[in-house]
Amino acid sequence: MVVLKPRAKTPELSLNTLKGTWSLAKQVPNNFTMVVVYRGLHCPICKNYLKELSRLADDFTAKGVSVITLSTDTQERAQQASTEWEIENLTMGYGLTVEQSQAWGLHRSAGNGLTSIGIEEPTEFTEPGLFLIRADGTLYWSNISTMPFARPHFKEVLGAIEFVVNKNYPARGELI
Repeated sequence: MVVLKPRAKTPELSLNTLKGTWSLAKQVPNNFTMVVVYRGLHCPICKNYLKELSRLADDFTAKGVSVITLSTDTQERAQQASTEWEIENLTMGYGLTVEQSQAWGLHRSAGNGLTSIGIEEPTEFTEPGLFLIRADGTLYWSNISTMPFARPHFKEVLGAIEFVVNKNYPARGELI
């Protein structure tokens, strides 16, 4: 498994979104690009997580952070999530590939049919991850999970971003 190191260049990431094509290399945020990987339409925890992010989207923009959410879902499932979850103010990417997931050190799971909410899981999907990437394409911070729960709270991420920008706090964890 790939381990991304803070202060090192991240892998290229290009994919389709509900708003058109998106490429990490073309992002020019004032401070960071935040990549939020979610499990997909079948995940009720993802629904609440992205709804929280949607409520705070303007706060991230005000802090100089551009945000993209993405999953392995198809375009149709991403559109359904966007509509049903009422998160149309976020850029939602879809079709994250196995190779892209592996390049970013993300975990993958095999679907097991129906979930408790009655939406069929895909055969395979990528587990959650959150990445803050500097404008120069280097990793500042990451959080990778094997489960849908216990993810960073976006209000706390906002507070951390304010701190690190104001204090010019360096990325940590590069000595793995």
